[in-house]
Amino acid sequence: DRNLSLTDVAQRTDLAVSLLEDIESGELTPPLGTVIKLAKALDLKMGYFISGEDNLPHTIVRKHDRKVISRYDSHKGKHYGYGYESLAPQKKDRHMEPFLVTLAPSETEEERSTHDGQEFIFVLEGRMEVRLGAEIHILEPGDSIYYDSTVPHLVKCGGETETSILAVLYSER
Repeated sequence: DRNLSLTDVAQRTDLAVSLLEDIESGELTPPLGTVIKLAKALDLKMGYFISGEDNLPHTIVRKHDRKVISRYDSHKGKHYGYGYESLAPQKKDRHMEPFLVTLAPSETEEERSTHDGQEFIFVLEGRMEVRLGAEIHILEPGDSIYYDSTVPHLVKCGGETETSILAVLYSER
């Protein structure tokens, strides 16, 4: 629609063309930080990539209607330790993106993410590890954290059982 090549998008996002090809073909489900970078580069809201056009003045999502999106790389046959469900698809003009996220125990060391905006996370169940810059924090049920997502960060399961969190990402777009 915008007549941009993958090279153009790669330059705008500082992401590799090969990564963008994998996302476009469905071989790779991008992490939320990558979705935010793509949305900014294409002048779209983040939710566009998750639920399509946002055009309703309000949205109600019934538990049985939520769609789980798992982080997966088919080239590596690898799941990346979390799945998420959008809790506000198709809400017009939203600046917040609320998600129910399930973090699986994982020994994999992932890269930290940085993107514009802010994040608020509330732990519902299990233990969560948050790495912000050089700091490491362990949060348990009932704990919350709010931070600027321009700080390099990583959120992962902090125990041996799945962790459930409510994550709200805010961006100007």
